[in-house]
Amino acid sequence: MDKMEDKLIVPRKFKNLLYGLIGIGVISMAAGFVLDPSRAWANYLLNNYYFVSLALGAAFFSAIQYIAQAGWSAAFKRIPEAMASYVPVAAVFFLLMYFGMHSLFHWSHEGITETDKLLAHKAPYLNVPFFFIRIVLFFGLWIVLIRLLRKISLKEDAEGGMQHFYDSEKYSKVIIFIIAISFTLFAIDMLMSLEPHWFSALFAAKSFIAAFLHAATVITLIVIILHKIGHLPMLNRSHLHDFSRYIFMLSIVWGYFNFVEFMIIWYGNLPEETIFYVNRSQGAFGVLFFVNIVLNWFIPFLFLMPRMTSRSKVYILPVIVILMIGQYTELYYYIWPAVVHEAKFGLLEIGTYLGFLGLFSLVVTRTLSKANLVPKNHPYLEESIYHQF
Repeated sequence: MDKMEDKLIVPRKFKNLLYGLIGIGVISMAAGFVLDPSRAWANYLLNNYYFVSLALGAAFFSAIQYIAQAGWSAAFKRIPEAMASYVPVAAVFFLLMYFGMHSLFHWSHEGITETDKLLAHKAPYLNVPFFFIRIVLFFGLWIVLIRLLRKISLKEDAEGGMQHFYDSEKYSKVIIFIIAISFTLFAIDMLMSLEPHWFSALFAAKSFIAAFLHAATVITLIVIILHKIGHLPMLNRSHLHDFSRYIFMLSIVWGYFNFVEFMIIWYGNLPEETIFYVNRSQGAFGVLFFVNIVLNWFIPFLFLMPRMTSRSKVYILPVIVILMIGQYTELYYYIWPAVVHEAKFGLLEIGTYLGFLGLFSLVVTRTLSKANLVPKNHPYLEESIYHQF
């Protein structure tokens, strides 16, 4: 059983579909840059952040499994590995964001520090050269560590033995530390600095939890899809329950961080903090605050708490779709009031999302097709295959 052959062959029609989605994204972005540049750059940032957070959350998920010596998930480790392979692609897009700095980040404007004392105080950190130095540093670290873990994983398939597992566990301890620290700073750079006068001590941690939550959600979705088309035959209700528990637990933590952040800011009533919610309390943005809570916390809490529903694809799949929409809604709620200043949503948003979705899916499926879907010689593989509780 530990030598189970399960190779993914991506159909030509599916590849063409993904290329079509990418084409829609390119056309949408091109039209956006001509007709409404600020809104186009807002879409660019949102979707860049959306998909790289899935990739990094997946890398973190994979590392956690090694550190915890989790047996149940061993058969599915190729999925988070494939998602993490998107990080080098995302790096290119974030470097290209240089051309949209003035549309996105108020603090990047020439001479702004001469009339704004607070931004002058933050200028040693919030300046364009150092901003891109951090991007290069973060992505450099992420790419090296992710590729290292993938390389060891493939060597384990080819050579067997326990040493590769021990190496993966050792490097995973480094990975979770690096990603946890660097991603929180990355979230501050990409999201919190959109409104540079505002600050929240909990925002970065909340963003990290959101990335982990939605990565676990998409990992579960890909596992279910692969099982549906005839792969990963070992998937059973106990595996689904464990995936659901990850989603449920992280959704609860996300909800807790959101409540605590809002309560502290509301109770403290400092203008530098309350301005974030004041700007998002009017019109459609005010509605989005509650929609965000419902999509990312209330519905997962309601549907995944019972044992019966958390073990059933019939209930899990709608929750996954809702959480994917919830992640988009959360980022829209952060970015649009700061950049676009009104709640616009239309073909530009849909087309851009579809383009990035197509690219992300293309990278993930290509990586999945390069190795056996079920890892070979993993010490916990048999436990994972026969997992029951």
